[in-house]
This record gives sequence, structure tokens and C-alpha cells, in this order.
Amino acid sequence: QVQLVESGGGLVQPGGSLRLSCSASGSIVSIRAMGWYRQAPGKQRELVAAIRSDGRTVYADSMEGRFTISRDNAQNTVYLQMNSLKPEDTAVYYCDANFQERGSLDERSQWGQGTQVTVSS
Repeated sequence: QVQLVESGGGLVQPGGSLRLSCSASGSIVSIRAMGWYRQAPGKQRELVAAIRSDGRTVYADSMEGRFTISRDNAQNTVYLQMNSLKPEDTAVYYCDANFQERGSLDERSQWGQGTQVTVSS
């Protein structure tokens, strides 16, 4: 089994910063990519940023320059540094990992449980 555990969400004022973490553990052979998605009430889940094992990154246009994704491959952990937060960034943020599991030649993806980020004065 594989577990993804997110942390770091909370309430922050507009213009503030938060850092999210997501650690993957369990029967993992390798992780090809990890990413962050978010879902606001009444909206579809959307990509925030993703990072491959070689360090290549992709960002949603509205978040590039304010958010930074990074990864510790040795710890199977991905981070999302969020700066200059706006009320419209309020959402549940989900971690996603694409990995190969022990006993399988295939890759699969799994979501974390989500962490709430609320930007409000």
C-alpha cells in the first residue's frame, strides 16, 4: 500500500504565504512525478504545479511566479511554496503522485486526502 500525507494548510491573510508538504510512503519503487491540484467549492479540480523526478516543472499560468514546487526525491516528498496569496486561492489542495509500486511493472497515480487553504482577512 501507498500513503500520501499532506500538511501545511491553514488560514492566511491576503498577501501572506504558506508552504504545503506531501510525503509518500509505502511499497514504492520509484516516483515519476508528483504534483499539486486544487479544488474550490463548486469548481473542478485544477492543476497547480507538477514536478518530475528529473526536476522539470509545470505550473498553471495563474500561479507561475507566485507558487514554487520543489521535491526531495530521497524523502519522496513534494513541497509547494505559495506566496502573495489571494482570496481566490482558497481551495482544498491535493497532492498527486505517479509511481511504480513493488510487485508491479505498471505505474499508477494516487491522491492525498487534501489540505484546506483559506485566504481571508
